[in-house]
Amino acid sequence: MGLFFLFETIIQHWFIISLFFIIALLYSSVGFGGGSSYLAVLALTGIAYTQIRSTALLCNIIVVSGNVFLYVQQKQYNWRKVIPLVVFSIPLAFIGGFLKISETFFFVLLGITLLFAAITMWLSKKITASKEINIQKNAAYGGVIGFISGMVGIGGGIFLAPLLHLTNWDSPKKIAATASFFILVNSISGLIGQYTNPTFTIDWNLTSILLVTVLIGGQIGSRLSNKLFTPIQLKKATAILIAFVSIRILIKYLL
Repeated sequence: MGLFFLFETIIQHWFIISLFFIIALLYSSVGFGGGSSYLAVLALTGIAYTQIRSTALLCNIIVVSGNVFLYVQQKQYNWRKVIPLVVFSIPLAFIGGFLKISETFFFVLLGITLLFAAITMWLSKKITASKEINIQKNAAYGGVIGFISGMVGIGGGIFLAPLLHLTNWDSPKKIAATASFFILVNSISGLIGQYTNPTFTIDWNLTSILLVTVLIGGQIGSRLSNKLFTPIQLKKATAILIAFVSIRILIKYLL
């Protein structure tokens, strides 16, 4: 019976599963988890909004765990700069994930968040690195992004990476590594916050399949590294998709 329901779930949601595989493969190849695109896909389905955040965060965790492991092996982390980013982001991501929000508020916030992410992704470019270490500024960046990410259900890398590029935070490689670590810790914190909320629910039949799917896609993508697309190409293509979804969501819930 279990195998029957598994097969039925795969047949019913084959398109979503395929998209999740592609998203995990592409995003992991440039150091991201793909949370915003998972949300964009799930937001256009009939899946309950209370399950969308937790599903996206779980997929994020699976994908970026492999990225972080590889970046640690490559010694891409400047912990003096990374730690201040996550000190406040972790508890604020937990609070954001714990908050009980209405369906309308969630989708409006999601639409605005995705639109902002699309614009920043489109505009961001690789720039030179800075040697400056500003603990207060890093802590402020991490805290604000962590809180918003916890509420929406993403790891926050899609906001953090463009911001770090625009502020000459470090080299592109170290920014990608930092974004992966930031996504990982905040996805875990946000998920715990959601889990402690009495309204937490999740469809494990579909989610378990999606987790295996992104695990395979993420492992392939992280080993292909930048051979598929350049980060700029991926950002541009994804920005268009996310902008389309965000506008569609805002039209539906604001008009």
